[in-house]
Amino acid sequence: MAEQAHNLPQSQRQWQDFVAAVNRIAQQAGQVIMQVYAQDFAVDHKDDASPVTQADLRAHHIISQALHELTPVIPVLTEEQAAPDFAERRQWQSYWLVDPLDGTREFIKRNGEFTVNIALVVNHQPVLGVVLAPALDELYFATVHTGAYVQREGRPPQAISVSREATPLRLALSRSHISDRELDLIDLFSQPQIIRCGSALKSCLIAEGRADIYPRLGPTSEWDTAASQCVLEQAGGFMIDLDGSPLSYNHKESLINPRFIAARPGFDLKLDQITRIANYHG
Repeated sequence: MAEQAHNLPQSQRQWQDFVAAVNRIAQQAGQVIMQVYAQDFAVDHKDDASPVTQADLRAHHIISQALHELTPVIPVLTEEQAAPDFAERRQWQSYWLVDPLDGTREFIKRNGEFTVNIALVVNHQPVLGVVLAPALDELYFATVHTGAYVQREGRPPQAISVSREATPLRLALSRSHISDRELDLIDLFSQPQIIRCGSALKSCLIAEGRADIYPRLGPTSEWDTAASQCVLEQAGGFMIDLDGSPLSYNHKESLINPRFIAARPGFDLKLDQITRIANYHG
């Protein structure tokens, strides 16, 4: 496993070139996704009943092949391929964690709020994250060595950071229908502004200072969060479980995340109350 580290950049300049290469890989996948998006496409379902399209599968193949070429000794774990047993994965010092198309339901609804998520995880923490929203022409990226950025419509990348404003609190929630648990969360805060959004974009909105908190009390998988967690953390925010610990990766056989909160610092998090709401509603 030690040779994996030798395959990674050593200087800040090398990290800049490295993330630029990963950005290009995400954009190549995004082009294929948009080709499918522009056509009529079939929707199949996996064993867990989640939807999958040709866009998911084509993006998976492009990203997997390109990452293997970029870093031949670093494993690639993606949503669209069976994960190795934990006995093998637990030996990984570093690996790529990929969701080729996060927000397939949003893709099917054609609302544009879907992303390509690529993260590099080293010692259980994401050290590089790329989140591309191809339909919106938005590219978020970050590394622990270079900070967090957003690039839109071909313009130069702009450094981003979380908001420092106290009010009004902007609460990011899923586009799915409002549940009793969501209503209880809304009631925790004083007349929050509600922002509904799909995929990893909710965490990226916080990183860019356009939202303040995103509580996720439903199930997610590790490939859903790692890339946007890196972007958010490098922009000054955090993504924690309900015990207050940062999300970390590849600790267990299951790839399901704990319930978590993505947020900026600087306000009363009400973690105990959020935990009670989560537990009350199961």
